[in-house]
Amino acid sequence: MRKIFNKELLKIAAERKNIYMILADIGYGEIEPFANTFPDRFINCGVAEQEMTGVACGVAMEGNTAITYSIANFPTLRCLEQIRNDVCYHDADVKIVIIGGGVAYGELGMSHHSTEDIAIMRALPNMVVLVPSDGAETKAATRAMLDYKGPVYFRCGYKNEPDLHDGKDVADFRIGGSSQIRDGRDATVFFAGTIGVDAKKAVEDLEREQGISCRLVSLYSIKPIDREAIVRAARETGAIVVVEEHNLSGGVGSAVAEVLMDEGLSGVKFRRLGLPDVYVTKIGCQRWLCEEYGIGPTGIKAAIKGVLGK
Repeated sequence: MRKIFNKELLKIAAERKNIYMILADIGYGEIEPFANTFPDRFINCGVAEQEMTGVACGVAMEGNTAITYSIANFPTLRCLEQIRNDVCYHDADVKIVIIGGGVAYGELGMSHHSTEDIAIMRALPNMVVLVPSDGAETKAATRAMLDYKGPVYFRCGYKNEPDLHDGKDVADFRIGGSSQIRDGRDATVFFAGTIGVDAKKAVEDLEREQGISCRLVSLYSIKPIDREAIVRAARETGAIVVVEEHNLSGGVGSAVAEVLMDEGLSGVKFRRLGLPDVYVTKIGCQRWLCEEYGIGPTGIKAAIKGVLGK
């Protein structure tokens, strides 16, 4: 997904002369095309994420679009005060792009995990939160992000994540929208980001093995969120399971639950599935860690059957 992001960014930056990339000495192997093509619009601040964010805010307040880019939690938690006080307070046109959310950098341990980011970023006034699930959504989200004027948090995968859209573009992508991957009658499974590969496998297995039919929806926009899709799913399928590669506190499941309560839909069968409120201390690859912590296909299938009473 990061390759698609960088390729699309390069294309759009050729059209728009006010797009800048601000880095903290990372991203090599991916960012060279931008740096070489637009050297006057590429700034490396060194290993100093707070300064990177401050510089980006200054660049944006001069009438430009500034993109900060780094792995996992470094462009967010390490410089949260600058994001809050500089970027969001001034509603600056800064796009915060992380590569490898959740436990994508599993082998490197909890210092490289990003499992609280959605909760924190969606709590900041003026901040839009986008979490694309595959290459098609990444391509569409990159352009939507750069078309939008104001702060955006963009959680991007960094591996060759499987395609969930059958090779098709997401033509109707919009900030505040969602993407239905498949329809179903018994329950709706909402997910955000690369955990979608596990959610898709789980619902396909359940239909093949037990005839359980699940609607599968990518909530690529967490803030603003697609309230209409959530309400429609609750009314049409009667059961909702939310899967996220994030701490259960304040994440995607919490956002969906807020919508259901606000809309008076407290009677819907509902289950949140995410990382427990602990630091992920086991070491292993992303898919293995998801299975170990109950958000892989096995855990998702069990949650769906549980909420349906089967």
